[in-house]
Amino acid sequence: MAVITVKNLSKSFKVKTKEKGLKGSLKSIIKTKYKIIKAVKNISFSVEKGEMIAFIGPNGAGKSTSIKMMTGILYPDKGSIDILGLNPVKERKKLAYEIGCVFGQKEQLWTHLTPYDNFRFFGAIYDIPNSRVEKKINELKELFELDDFINTPVRNLSLGQRIRCEIVASLIHEPKILFLDEPTIGLDPVVKENIRVLIKRMNKEYKTTVVLTSHDVSDIEKLCKRVIIVNNGSIVLDDTMENLKYHYLNKKIVDAKMKEQVNLDDEDGITILKDKGYNLKIEVDTKKKSVSDALKLLNPDNIIDINISNVPLEQIISDIYKEGDK
Repeated sequence: MAVITVKNLSKSFKVKTKEKGLKGSLKSIIKTKYKIIKAVKNISFSVEKGEMIAFIGPNGAGKSTSIKMMTGILYPDKGSIDILGLNPVKERKKLAYEIGCVFGQKEQLWTHLTPYDNFRFFGAIYDIPNSRVEKKINELKELFELDDFINTPVRNLSLGQRIRCEIVASLIHEPKILFLDEPTIGLDPVVKENIRVLIKRMNKEYKTTVVLTSHDVSDIEKLCKRVIIVNNGSIVLDDTMENLKYHYLNKKIVDAKMKEQVNLDDEDGITILKDKGYNLKIEVDTKKKSVSDALKLLNPDNIIDINISNVPLEQIISDIYKEGDK
């Protein structure tokens, strides 16, 4: 069952421009000009209940504008949005009770209050009875492992602890959909992984639908089974993570340590990335040459150690972005 349905959604902005050489002059005030920026161009997609999808794109691609329209912050110029049977344009207040938002770069917690007091405050905002709020706090406190700092002022928490509390605050009213915008930004690798584990556990425990925007490819790869990529206001890819890897992961990186130096040149299907004495790194295009054929060129008897890996997902997504620019 679809909980988000977006059809032919479009949004433009009128932006003021100034002619060269007129800055600060009376003429520049009188002759103000505007240009129309098409931020979102006729996009359509749907999200099923309990899905965790990545909604990603480069800066200025239109993803944030799309999210703001889905949450009722911005109104579309054209198209329709249905979130849990509600129209964000006409029923924004009702929708607020059904969705949650976490912005990694923007705090929603009162920093002078403790997480516990913040959670009680959010419960009051959503008109939740005290007994139910307490029950929910205890549930989420255990799920997100907040015991050690739930009574510490937010301003004294680490970034990782704060993000955990931000997510909990957004779940107090039991939203059916959670929008996560860069939830792991600025966190160290260990804390990032902890946050991802907790998000997956939350999704499994409460069947919360999650829409994730992130520039961290590891977030996307480890949390989401489906990816929607937006560029220049349009959807350039809507596919499973599995298919994304299968169709775009046609290159392998071979990193080898050799007994003796190898004189290897670029050829069709093979690109030399690094050649430093006994250390060799090559890229193999498996559509043109198999990895086994590439290894024969190195001479297996001459290999001391070898590592074969996929091209980083960052590069795959970058290539898709470029296709969207064409």
